[in-house]
Amino acid sequence: MSRGFVKEDDQEEIPMVPPRADLPDGVPNYVTPAGMEELLAEKQAMLKERETVDGGNENEKRIARNHLNARMQLLENRILSAQVIQPNEQDPEEVRFGAVIKLKTGENKSLKTFQIVGVDEANISKGKIAFTSPWPGPCSTKKPEIRQS
Repeated sequence: MSRGFVKEDDQEEIPMVPPRADLPDGVPNYVTPAGMEELLAEKQAMLKERETVDGGNENEKRIARNHLNARMQLLENRILSAQVIQPNEQDPEEVRFGAVIKLKTGENKSLKTFQIVGVDEANISKGKIAFTSPWPGPCSTKKPEIRQS
């Protein structure tokens, strides 16, 4: 159909949805049990939000629903691909996914505690580092191998 026969108001707005935390292609989506609970809680919050979507008019409601559905699809993909790893079942003498580690950081080399977690649960202010993050070790430029047994 020619653009001359299409009204501008009839054009559907494509929802711009920010991507979730980066998970490189081919990398398993490891999550801790707490991380899986967070993903499921986020899904429940979105379902509740979907029930209460109310805009000023039908067009605004449709746009809000499209945006919410796009976010929900990204979340569903993460939940379906999640591989829950039990940190307490890991060898405490090895640095693996779920491990709690202590690092000397900053200029004064203060000791800080971190846990190696999934990409969606990473939050540096809570002491959680994604297993895909660059390793902060001072002597090596190589990222350590984090193995899953």
